[in-house]
Parts: sequence; structure tokens; C-alpha cells
Amino acid sequence: MNNAIVSARGVRKSFGSVEVLKGIDLDLFEGQVMCLLGPSGSGKSTFLRCINHLESVTEGVLTVHGQLVGYRNRRGRLYESSEAEICRDREDIGMVFQHFNLFPHMTVLENLTVGPVAVRGRSRKASVARATELLDQVGLADKLKAYPRQLSGGQQQRVAIARALAMEPRLMLFDEPTSALDPELVGDVLAVMKNLAADGMTMLVVTHEMGFAREVADSVVFMDGGVVVESGPPAQVLGAPAHERTRAFLSAVL
Repeated sequence: MNNAIVSARGVRKSFGSVEVLKGIDLDLFEGQVMCLLGPSGSGKSTFLRCINHLESVTEGVLTVHGQLVGYRNRRGRLYESSEAEICRDREDIGMVFQHFNLFPHMTVLENLTVGPVAVRGRSRKASVARATELLDQVGLADKLKAYPRQLSGGQQQRVAIARALAMEPRLMLFDEPTSALDPELVGDVLAVMKNLAADGMTMLVVTHEMGFAREVADSVVFMDGGVVVESGPPAQVLGAPAHERTRAFLSAVL
């Protein structure tokens, strides 16, 4: 392979007889922000979930930091890893979902510290200090003792981002992080993501926020029907798309 943080070669994914990914090739390098665009059902979220083995790859090779996630190569054949090995593979990958997925029975502070303590083996004191710092960064320093039900959707999503960062990932995956939010709450979440990008975090973002893609992304990938239709810098893909399917999609959403 190469020295990309995420590298995909011929990645296919089928659910029964339905092939959702039909041979994805792409590379994401350290410090880059890549936005995946496309209509619903184009395979964007499925590809994202394959990266950290929430979905298994049917065919092809997908590596993170040069290593397979969820598989081990033994004598030229791939075998699915044990659950413990998969968890270790995911330690450097943070993921933020559309619907927050916070632990509802835990406070904000507990949501941020349970992973570092239980998975990373950090001390509780160090984990609390880091959680407090991260909540301050996302503008929620006063919500340490709150429960998710006491927060707005935008606040919950910012907590979810802070929780992912508490694990000290080298790669952040965002699966339509603003699509479940009321319009007035979107800006706060995008501001946190912009700050992460400015700090050099490697990010792969499935999004319909064209302004974010135009302003923050280093590269934009347009997918449709399980394939990469077009990719390149935002100015090229969003400003002067070469493919008719890309032009049709952008004319409908812009």
C-alpha cells in the first residue's frame, strides 16, 4: 500500500445480493480533511463504517495507518479478528455519529472518562482533567454534571465530539454529524469541526454541508451508486465539476 492514513483499494461491500460499494479507491493523508458527498444510498456512510469495521469489507483492501482493521493476514489469507483485536484496532479511530450515541445513564463527564479509563488504561484523575479541557474547547465547560437528556441536540453532538477526542485518536470519522440537528444548532457543531481541522486533525466527513466542504476540506469525493464519480479539490469538484452526475447533484442542493 502507501503511507496514507486511510487507503482503500477495490473496496466492495454487499448486503446479501445488494452491492452497496462497488470498488472504492481513495487515499486520505495525515492532516487532511476529506468530505464525502452524494445522494442518500450512494454508499458514503457504509464506506465510513467499513473503515473501523462496524461493517466488514466484502472484497478489496482497506487499511488505516497501514494496518488492516478487523482482519489479520495469515499466510496470504485474511481472517476476521477477534472482538478484542478489533477494539484495539479502533483505538486510534474516533467516530461521531448522526444521532450522538451518548450513554444516557451517564453524566457528560462520565461519558468522556469511561473510554480512556476502561480502554486506554488512563488514570481517572488524568481522564477528568482531559475531559474538562475538551469540554471547555467545545464550549460546554458548565455541563460536566449534566445528563444527555438535559442538553440540546447541538450540545449533545459537541459532547460526542469531545468524547471521541478524549480517546486521543489520530483519525476522526464524522457520519453526517449535523443532519439530525435543528438548523440553528448546526453552526456550533461545524465551528468545533473547523477548529479541529485548523489544529491538524485528520478527518473524513460524510456531510451535506457544502459550505463546510468548500471552506475546510482539502479534497472532496462525490459518490453515487456505490462508486466514486469524481474527486479533487473543493474548488474543482464544487466549482467546476467535470461529471454531469456531479453537476446535477450540486444544482439540486446548492
